Amino acid sequence: LHCDPTASPHLRLLMDSVFGKENFRNEIVWKRTSAHSGATRICGRIHDVILFYTRSDDACWNHIYQEYDPAYIEIFFDHVDADGRRWKRMDLTAAGVTQHGPSGRPWRGIDVSKKGRHWAFSSEELDRLDAKGKIHWPKREGGMPRLKQYLDEMPGVPLQDIWTDIRPIHNLAKERLGYPTQKPEALLERIIKASSNEGDLVLDPFCGCGTTICAAQRLNRRWIGVDITHLAVTLMKYRLEHAFGEDIKRKFEVIGEPVSLTGAMALAKENPYQFQWWALGLVGARPAAQKKGLDMGIDGRLYFHDEGKEGDTKQIIFSVKAGHVTVSHIRDLRGVMDREGASIGVLITMLKPSRQMLTEAASADFYYSPGWDKQYPRIQILTVDEIIGGKGIDYPPSRHVNVTFKKAQKAKRQTQGTKDLELAADEKKRG
Repeated sequence: LHCDPTASPHLRLLMDSVFGKENFRNEIVWKRTSAHSGATRICGRIHDVILFYTRSDDACWNHIYQEYDPAYIEIFFDHVDADGRRWKRMDLTAAGVTQHGPSGRPWRGIDVSKKGRHWAFSSEELDRLDAKGKIHWPKREGGMPRLKQYLDEMPGVPLQDIWTDIRPIHNLAKERLGYPTQKPEALLERIIKASSNEGDLVLDPFCGCGTTICAAQRLNRRWIGVDITHLAVTLMKYRLEHAFGEDIKRKFEVIGEPVSLTGAMALAKENPYQFQWWALGLVGARPAAQKKGLDMGIDGRLYFHDEGKEGDTKQIIFSVKAGHVTVSHIRDLRGVMDREGASIGVLITMLKPSRQMLTEAASADFYYSPGWDKQYPRIQILTVDEIIGGKGIDYPPSRHVNVTFKKAQKAKRQTQGTKDLELAADEKKRG
């Protein structure tokens, strides 16, 4: 459970009541930003809290290791072999005297039992280590041999409860999608790797823009993402598609979206804004405003490049109507287009347009695309039924030019013990 320090004490009590206080494991401190220069009468608030609970003692936990601090390496791994490998000296003995087994007998004439200790390895294992050059013999006579522990053979520092090595999402970060509470994928990958195995099921009941489900997909986990808004669902779908390709759409199911005109009408009656966001998501547009009264006649926008991939950015503006529509709505849309300098305007309507509306839309003429040498109607009318049936906006091919949503990073091959993504495996089989 991720929260800020002002909420963590209260949520800790709630989590204790749900999971049992005996199943509390860690309060993890995540340094989410570098500094707050505006903090004048308090310490700068730069961390969030992650409360870690399990359902019982029988829970999955995979050890995660972090890189050693450079200063620690310099101080402790202070020996370097001729081949450049760093190592530190470790004790070959353990506390206590034992009379049982080879570790209690002298080795190479050295009887450590006289010092109240015993060898930590059997005589045979000590011989093998020495043959591999893993034992350091001091130059002075009578000195104790030591184990040579090489830096490149160490997994790193076991994961602790203060995380300062995961960078926050800054304004220019490639994975930034513009969602206000977006978390770094590295944060979710660490949590998922530590607490689940490949094929396990990961649930995020407050999924937002889909960071958890993308991380789970990359790590070969099954997943369920839940969110209350259709805007979030749209962001998730676009993020998955851009990260894993169009084939990913065949591998997940969206539950709770309208799939018929009847369902769309029910959503519009229950929550007009959710209907609006859902309809815009179907055509790849983004809401223009999320607060009532701030849209200035524009319900959504879609941006695209023309004259080549990095050409001029053009915009399509949207008006979404769930109730009665007339020719005046087309005239209003045309006026907003002129005011905004939009290339195309789209009216999404629940009801079929009248002939007069179609005539008025046709009188707006065409937008000419120099990049594709083609004309597109400047005003287009789409019914919800048509959109559900697969009809879309007539504009330059969206796969190449749509820049409405920021692109998620493409999925990369996994390393360090994880398998390739199922998506990549399927692609290889087809090829």
